Amino acid sequence: MLTGQIRNDIDKLWEKFWTGGIANPLTVIEQISYLMFARMLDMQEETAERKAARTGKDFPHLFPQTPEGQLLRWKNFKNMAGKEMLGHLKKEVFPFFASLGQQEVGEDGSVETQVAHALAGIGEYMQDADIEIKNESVLVASVEMIDQLPLTQSDVKGDIYEYLLSKLTTAGINGQFRTPRHIIDTMIAMADPQPDAVICDPACGTAGFLARTMEYLNRVHSSEAGTFKDEDGNPHYSGDLLEPYRAHINNDMFWGFDFDTTMLRVSSMNMLLHGVAGANIHYQDSLNKSVRENYPLQEQDFFDVILANPPFKGSLDESNVNPDVLGMVKTKKTELLFVAHILRALKPGGFAAVIVPDGVLFGSSKAHQQLRKELLEHNQLEGIVSLPSGVFKPYAGVSTAVLLFTKGGSTERVWFYDLQADGYSLDDKRTPLKGEGSNDLPDALAQWRAYRQLVLANADTGEIEQQFGDKTQKAFVVDAADIASNKYDLSINRYKEVVYEEEQYDPPKEILARLLKLEDEIITELKALEGML
Repeated sequence: MLTGQIRNDIDKLWEKFWTGGIANPLTVIEQISYLMFARMLDMQEETAERKAARTGKDFPHLFPQTPEGQLLRWKNFKNMAGKEMLGHLKKEVFPFFASLGQQEVGEDGSVETQVAHALAGIGEYMQDADIEIKNESVLVASVEMIDQLPLTQSDVKGDIYEYLLSKLTTAGINGQFRTPRHIIDTMIAMADPQPDAVICDPACGTAGFLARTMEYLNRVHSSEAGTFKDEDGNPHYSGDLLEPYRAHINNDMFWGFDFDTTMLRVSSMNMLLHGVAGANIHYQDSLNKSVRENYPLQEQDFFDVILANPPFKGSLDESNVNPDVLGMVKTKKTELLFVAHILRALKPGGFAAVIVPDGVLFGSSKAHQQLRKELLEHNQLEGIVSLPSGVFKPYAGVSTAVLLFTKGGSTERVWFYDLQADGYSLDDKRTPLKGEGSNDLPDALAQWRAYRQLVLANADTGEIEQQFGDKTQKAFVVDAADIASNKYDLSINRYKEVVYEEEQYDPPKEILARLLKLEDEIITELKALEGML
């Protein structure tokens, strides 16, 4: 958790950027990312140097072993005067970032070498990196603040970046907007990814789903009994259940795709700060036909878990869309195409939790019905969580839902949950709320787990109906045959039963008599007032 002091420091730095002429919050985060990256490169070099001094073994250097190369290190340029540092970053340090993508790093299997590979890999997205900080005092203040951040503490640096990302308050283009972290956390808990899984977000943005999945794994699979810290301040757990999976987590578990290079830079840094050295963050339009050439293995039957909030906005040119996806659902609408792509990319038995606009649930077009039929008849549509329309404010007011489905098989019944409150006000301010009825997310997760426990225990229909058959409750099940008979309509209001309380009214003659009496009293008072005048 972040201390109040760290939050205050970040808030002050944010204000300095704003007053220094950088108003775009994504640009602020990008510039801070560059500086954090510069410091982390130097931190990694120092760690490797200390280990080499102890063992007497050489290591793969990230920086050229020349006087000029050493000036690229954070510790050697952080104390420069503002004007000198600005020129040095622009002419020397940032071009060095770009060169890291082509840098050869040796292979010795050590953790240090794995991290070196990861840092060099981020250089792929630093090709067009540039310093946007023109104000020298803002630059000096930024470097001083970042130098004080506890980036050696792996349990804090991810929180630091999450706090920075929370300041993104404007929507991007192409339907991009930030998914609230409490919604992400609930979706991850519903998916319950395991440490040996391969996980993807095909429209990763800032890598919120992937980074929070790493936090979930740390929380669920680590024990803090016997905690100790190494010389760099990183915590280690004697009961760390993730340790056997570290190589897989660092190199093979996480996959993110996006076609916005700024987002790729931010998401790469986000994963690195969350302790994942080699996340597979790649430039790719997931719906484009080039995905079959660029990532043929990942394009079909590859991922165990997919978590996503894909773009809703706009339509695509069919000539550029993956024809295999169009074969599943012929449409130009991105929200339908992404669900079809996710179905293809999942392994048989793989699980997905995907946010979609409500139109996907009840749209009457042939493509809408075709996709819903595919989900029910050739896959297992496990559940649908209906979200309140204000969840994505101030970005958008669109009504959405979370689809929960497993690839393969067929659907017997669908679990629904009518989520009416998420712990925040549903206006543009999104103020945190407390008190009974202010947050349905914990109950939604508990009900989902109870339902899944029944399903995995092969409970009979009667037992499931006994617990989830009442359609007046927030959580209930609907038979797949009923859904099919309604043109595969998945909107919750189609099946939820509303109990109306009967209102008792007085007879009309009594109401009329009271009105006439009231009128007489008004006329009497008006005449009295007239007499006074």
